[in-house]
Formats: sequence, C-alpha cells, structure tokens
Amino acid sequence: MTRTATKNMAMAALFAAMAVLLSGFSIPVGPTRCFPFQHAINAIAGVMLGPWWAAGAAFTASLIRNTLGTGTLFAFPGSIPGALVVGFMARLFKDKRRYAALTEPLGTGFIGAAISVYILAPAMGRETTLWLIMSAFLLSSIPGSIMGFALLVALNKTHWLQKNVGRSPV
Repeated sequence: MTRTATKNMAMAALFAAMAVLLSGFSIPVGPTRCFPFQHAINAIAGVMLGPWWAAGAAFTASLIRNTLGTGTLFAFPGSIPGALVVGFMARLFKDKRRYAALTEPLGTGFIGAAISVYILAPAMGRETTLWLIMSAFLLSSIPGSIMGFALLVALNKTHWLQKNVGRSPV
C-alpha cells in the first residue's frame, strides 16, 4: 500500500469516527434523522479525499451508527451520494475545489432522496413521499454543507491543513 493510500485510509477512518461521535446531534423528521454534522464531514472528506474515500467514510459511519442505534437505514442513501457528488465536483473545480463542499445537498437531497423513496422505503415495507424525504435530507444537508465549507475556508486561512495534512482545500 502506498503512502498516499495509507494517509487517505487513516483520514477516512478519522472522518467516519467524527461522524459517529457527533451522531448524538440529530433531529428526527418523519422516518429519518436529520444529521447536519454527517453532511459537513461528507463535504470536507469529499474535497480532501475525493469521491471514493469520502463515500467509504460515509458508508462506515452509517454502518456504525446503525449498529449503535443512532442512525436509520436512511443514513446510507442520505450520506453516500452526497459524499460522491462532492468528491466528483472537487475534481471538476480543481483550483477552487473548496466550493465543491456546497454541492453536497445535490447528492443527498435529490439522488439520496430518490434512492430512499423508490428503493429503500419499499424494501423496508414503508411508504413515504419524495417531498417528505427530500425536505428532510435538504434540511440536514444544506446547513451541513455550509458548515463543512466554512471549516475548509477557516482551515485554509490558518494553513493548518498544509502543515499537518500536507493538503490544502484551495
């Protein structure tokens, strides 16, 4: 395993751990729990690690949260698509990739909500509307992505990321 892969794996594990530790701060909305900190972490991980490592961190956090009882099955489609979208958009934005953090609601609020309503809810034997899930996911992901973006900007201004991680969200 290369040094970069080891660093990415360690950072993804830390992001997943942060999401689990902050999982006590959630707001129940319908069959879901709004969890803005997961989306902030998705935004930061997507910008710093790219789509696959960020999605891995989101999957790991969702799995652990479900095991501990602090999450629902909606955590999977509610977090993984957002992390993927941010990671892919960070690749497109290149020099201004920190702005990709603000695209997390596209993956969560639209793609994740559609997966939840048309695939997950029927598999769970539940009925729900796209508007309810979309509203819940956007209620969580919009503030979360703004928090993630603000943290990336703050860390970039202090040069903490360059000194300690060797990366800058630019």
